[in-house]
Amino acid sequence: MDLLALERTLTELDHVRILNLVRRYRRVEVPAAPRLPIEDVLDTCSIVPSRQAPPDVVTMYTQVALRDVESGESSKVALCYPADAEPTAGFVSVLSPIGAGLLGLGLGAIAHWRTPAGEERVAEIVAILFQPESSGDYTT
Repeated sequence: MDLLALERTLTELDHVRILNLVRRYRRVEVPAAPRLPIEDVLDTCSIVPSRQAPPDVVTMYTQVALRDVESGESSKVALCYPADAEPTAGFVSVLSPIGAGLLGLGLGAIAHWRTPAGEERVAEIVAILFQPESSGDYTT
């Protein structure tokens, strides 16, 4: 699935922080790595001030409920930065395929990503359980 085909909204703060994270990743950790999926999101998203973030959009540290389109299985994940990632506990990095697949999408959107094994996964965002900006946190 082409990440460019999906409408994405990022807050200014999330955009700047993730862009800096990607730049640091490229410069220090893996300069010759293939393009990350999150880079396509950063290049094509709409950017809004944090205080204007729609309450139904996945921002950093948003917790969402997902429904796998194929199996119907439900799951909950929270989008975070790599240092806070703990996939077995539901904390997924924004640099991971699922993180890039979710960032900036709205409630009811269908997220697409590839697992590390190369399998395509498709899930619907069925609920926004928590979004920092909706609770008045504009700096997380």
